[in-house]
Amino acid sequence: MTDTVKRSLSATGWSALRHWLSAPVPKTPFQARMQQLWLQWLRFCANHSALFGLAVLAVIVFAALFAPWLSNHDIYTQNLAHRLQPPSADFWLGTDELGRDIYSRLLYGARITLYIASLTAVIITPLGLLIGTSAGYLGGWVDTVLMRLVDIFLAFPSLILALAFVAALGLGIENAIIAISLSSWPAIARLARAETLSVRKMDYIAAVRLQGASAWHIILHHIIPMCLPSVVVRVTLNMAAIILTAAGLGFLGLGAQAPSPEWGAMLASGREFMLSNGWIAAIPGLAILFTSLAFNLLGDGLRDILDLRHE
Repeated sequence: MTDTVKRSLSATGWSALRHWLSAPVPKTPFQARMQQLWLQWLRFCANHSALFGLAVLAVIVFAALFAPWLSNHDIYTQNLAHRLQPPSADFWLGTDELGRDIYSRLLYGARITLYIASLTAVIITPLGLLIGTSAGYLGGWVDTVLMRLVDIFLAFPSLILALAFVAALGLGIENAIIAISLSSWPAIARLARAETLSVRKMDYIAAVRLQGASAWHIILHHIIPMCLPSVVVRVTLNMAAIILTAAGLGFLGLGAQAPSPEWGAMLASGREFMLSNGWIAAIPGLAILFTSLAFNLLGDGLRDILDLRHE
């Protein structure tokens, strides 16, 4: 088969797929769902800042996944002969105060940052959803108790609250994740409650209730799916705060412990050389900045396609 024929068949297949996705009347529920996803993707692509955020996150995830192959030095080996070397052909981003390659440590630090952010999101999303939807739908004393608990958590800045939990739980990445999760879920719960208060008044919720469905069945199968898009957007936007809190804990020595290449810890070790060897602190600081910015831009794009009020 010649290259011309292959290109022709490929073009024909793509044309048929585009016609299938743009059909005015879908023939199956699957086709309707695919058309909806295609329209959402087109709307997302129209947001160039969101595409930039997605591209930056893709680069960071790629660097984290393939860090063993992309790094060119051992991240723990100390060599005082190469101490405080500026960026060069041998050390692309220079070396730190112990002669360790900053570029390699930055790649492995991306793994730690994404691990903390993703695991925290996995914890706070179902926790905040369940508490918020339960409070909004059940109302009464359940709503009062749960929302007063949320108010107590929200009364403290998230970083201060995380510091208090770390002090109680102890040092380490796992305890830092638990502390950040405990300080981050109340905002998710309050959003889920607000969404539930509007969803529970809809006619289809009343119809399900008249059919004899229990309150927990309605919450799990009807309320939570309706609140999930807004919560996903909020969690994505909160990722920047989660990363900054994790970096703050690492900077203070309460998160990842030395010699772990966590970005906050790298920033802390380089702060005393900021005037003479500024790249040691600037490089992990820029990594934190661009990762947080990428999550914010991606969250804005997801809000445009998932939140119907922004259409």
